Amino acid sequence: MDGDAFDEVMASLDPPMAVVTAATDGRDGPDNERAGCLVGFHAQSSIDPPQHAVWLSKANHTYRVALLAEHLAVHLLADTDADRALAERFGTLSGDDTDKFAGLDVDTGPGGVPVLAACAHRLVVRRVAVVDVGGDHVCFVTEPVAAASSGSFRPLRLAAVTDLVPGHEAEERPQPRTERAGPRVG
Repeated sequence: MDGDAFDEVMASLDPPMAVVTAATDGRDGPDNERAGCLVGFHAQSSIDPPQHAVWLSKANHTYRVALLAEHLAVHLLADTDADRALAERFGTLSGDDTDKFAGLDVDTGPGGVPVLAACAHRLVVRRVAVVDVGGDHVCFVTEPVAAASSGSFRPLRLAAVTDLVPGHEAEERPQPRTERAGPRVG
């Protein structure tokens, strides 16, 4: 297969960007570990019942937290300076050593999921399946439990954030798991 041709086709699609957040515990408090990352791999995956699929990189702290979470929030980013700043924060910092939520207005959604108050377009979803076929990303198939929007918007696209340097490269897969995303004891 011609890898360059594949890359060219995929780049031409220019997917909309989103920030996905997760939490390890269903309540707000010190045991509730939060995580979030910038994603370009997400899409509606069923009409009836409504479902949305999100692919998370195995290298990201958010992936490890999402494995322990029942709910995720998918914050659909608009092509605005404020949402570009969210893309930069959640796309370039590593949750392994940074609290990406520090200084942000964050609400607690169903299942304890962090919801970015400044993001006007979002879904809160419940995980129904996790599909790992061996690649560097894992698919979380979800069903919506809440949605918010301030109306029609122009999405922030991949082409607008290609200058961002990711907090982790795709081939990074922390071993052993970080303490922040490690299993709960006790």
